[in-house]
Amino acid sequence: MSKDRPHSGYGAGFRRKQAVHRAVLAIAVLILISISAAGFMRLGNPRGNERRELQSLWESSAYAEAYAQSAGLLAQKPLDFFLLTIHGFSAYQLAIAQINNSDTLRFIDDCIWSLRKALLSNEAEKDGRLFYVLGKAYYDKGQGYADLAVEYLEKARARGYEARDIPQYLGLAYAAIRDYRGSVAAFTLALGRDASDVLLLSIARSYIALEENDSARAYLLRCVDLSRDSKTKVAARLLLGDILVKAGDTAGAEDQYLKALEDGGENAEAHYQLGVLYDAGGDTTRARAEWRRAVRINPAHGPSRLKLNT
Repeated sequence: MSKDRPHSGYGAGFRRKQAVHRAVLAIAVLILISISAAGFMRLGNPRGNERRELQSLWESSAYAEAYAQSAGLLAQKPLDFFLLTIHGFSAYQLAIAQINNSDTLRFIDDCIWSLRKALLSNEAEKDGRLFYVLGKAYYDKGQGYADLAVEYLEKARARGYEARDIPQYLGLAYAAIRDYRGSVAAFTLALGRDASDVLLLSIARSYIALEENDSARAYLLRCVDLSRDSKTKVAARLLLGDILVKAGDTAGAEDQYLKALEDGGENAEAHYQLGVLYDAGGDTTRARAEWRRAVRINPAHGPSRLKLNT
């Protein structure tokens, strides 16, 4: 099987922020849901008009104003726990609202800087919310920071903080660092709260990475049965086809590839895999016809072009 298949590189999708939101069913919602105004009062007892105004801005979701005002106050009190926390949380809210990736990363970096500094305070040690937001920020910063995402999200859980999206983020982060056991455990916990097709697909991918294909197959079949999204069903069927090929069930694999075409329309990868099956069965003419279809659908499909040139 080709190494260039889009579904074979489990960690590839984690390098893009858009893939994060698809994989977790857009559960990166406003932290305000998880950090209520009442809970936020535990950050400190604001003194003076400036702090009351700052807290009011946060509670009214005026994140840009809270971010700017806290930055100004931090110039006078750079180690103030309340100001650092407001600034870091506001920076994260602004980060996830950005369209341009460079703007997102700028706010993410500011969030991390502020919250890491807030962690120097004794007030931070038992507050799981700081670790939670830091973990998400490190995950959104990129795959190279997934180990730190795991570290801080696990610290949030250890402190009893149970935001609904922690298991999904942990599952993705564990997969990004190739700890697929941790990934399966986290995704399974998430599945108990939200039995979604995307989570089933994610668990299956982790089992494939662990070379536990029977378990992966069971989750993929559940994904196909549950999903109403054609892209998710196609991804699951392509993975099922691969598993069946390895098990020697070429007829079953062919059926999955054909059903992938039924579910999602023309698909270069499905045609490529059908060509590989036909070629292995000695039907070169039919195989090359499938590879030509794949190239017509996606002229940049390297594996099909390679097959046609050999």
